[in-house]
Amino acid sequence: MRAKRKQRLLVILGLVALAAVAVGLTLYALRSNINLFFSPVQIAEGQAPLERQIRAGGMVKEGSVARDPDSLDVAFTVTDYVEDLEVRYSGILPDLFREGQGVVVVGRLQPDGWLRADQVLAKHDENYMPPEVAQALEDAGYSPEDYQDKATDVAKRLEAED
Repeated sequence: MRAKRKQRLLVILGLVALAAVAVGLTLYALRSNINLFFSPVQIAEGQAPLERQIRAGGMVKEGSVARDPDSLDVAFTVTDYVEDLEVRYSGILPDLFREGQGVVVVGRLQPDGWLRADQVLAKHDENYMPPEVAQALEDAGYSPEDYQDKATDVAKRLEAED
């Protein structure tokens, strides 16, 4: 190889190496900002990472909401009617939050199996199921329509109690 060709090859290899390093650093930085969605079934099966921010969704289980009278701490159970997930949250819950309603919680799964929530998002209609929950149920072999009917029955029962 002539000196000029060798120099050109080294420049090209250097640029490729720099591009690879830049892509690697970008992917590493984005890794911490990605919130993957998991259903209670997937969490119970051990598919969700511990101590990493995730999103989990389902319905708030009836009779599971426990509020601390001296603070803003709330504990409740999110269910997909197959598995349950205990959630602990400290803060003001959305106005639409109530038992029998769908929620998506953002937080970190603890080694003991409960989720420490940083954010709680409530939905607006008992017939609504977050798309991620519906997809997770279908992937697990369950029919989301069955659970929507059950959620509607729960909502009607709750309204009758009020």
